[in-house]
Amino acid sequence: MPLTTYKVGQLSVSSPCLGGNVFGWGADEPTSFTVLDAYTAAGGNFIDTADAYSAWVEGNQGGESETVIGNWHAARGNRDDIVIATKAGAQSNPVHKGLAPATIRAALDDSLRRLRTDYVDLFYTHFDDESVPVADIVGTLDELVRAGKVREIAASNISPERLKASLAASEQDGLARYVALQSHYNLVERDQYEGALAQVAADAGLAVFPYYALASGFLTGKYRPDDAIPQGPRTAKASAYLETERGRRVLRALTDVADAHGASPATVSLAWLAAQPTVTAPIVSARVPDQLPALLALADLELTEAELAALTNASA
Repeated sequence: MPLTTYKVGQLSVSSPCLGGNVFGWGADEPTSFTVLDAYTAAGGNFIDTADAYSAWVEGNQGGESETVIGNWHAARGNRDDIVIATKAGAQSNPVHKGLAPATIRAALDDSLRRLRTDYVDLFYTHFDDESVPVADIVGTLDELVRAGKVREIAASNISPERLKASLAASEQDGLARYVALQSHYNLVERDQYEGALAQVAADAGLAVFPYYALASGFLTGKYRPDDAIPQGPRTAKASAYLETERGRRVLRALTDVADAHGASPATVSLAWLAAQPTVTAPIVSARVPDQLPALLALADLELTEAELAALTNASA
């Protein structure tokens, strides 16, 4: 089955969205090209990155992921066929921190250079900066839309109050308006999104793109309570989930549903997420092409109401 597509503002985006956080870090450029080729060959068109990816790696400055994506679409000649989302405002960016108007403008110009394009399809505020009034932030984003550098705008890592105020400022002043929201959300991380933030998103009709959709790999099923987990920065979080009763309950429920469908736990996890109110497309990452089939199989799996309820109850 082809990947599902959704209308987000003036954009048409595929689900799942391919996360570019591993490009130029967990995956070198040739491997990243192979992953991107496989994703687009399967019908995917929606690629997510940020100017801070991957500044946390020793020797990196941030922007490595954008550079890989820019080199890839330039080599393939397919810029008009893909939807590129990037972000600005992370404190981990060594050059452009926060969301002061001048910082947003400079960050976008640097992103455009690395991405080898003159526009970004979806531009996020990566982390809210409460030292800057929302009117100044959305006003600056509106300038970028009117200048043709950005097609649509979105927010990530923002409080319900600030998100609501941002939407109100756009409405009051006739400015560009957020069309989407990114939030940390998955079967074992529900508290940050569910509740007030989800309500604002629902009321405003925002598309929601959850990140860490597989909980740092924990929800792929490759970590089990009785198995030794190699220690490292990528596995520490998965190990922590295993130490909780909630995590073990989720694994048991995932295994039961996956076995019933002959599917991967990763596919089941994404199917649960995609079925949640307001969720449009989970964001997934693949370091190698072999990881993609279980992620793209989301398009072929529809869970029953009983299965969705079992997973929801296990993760409560």
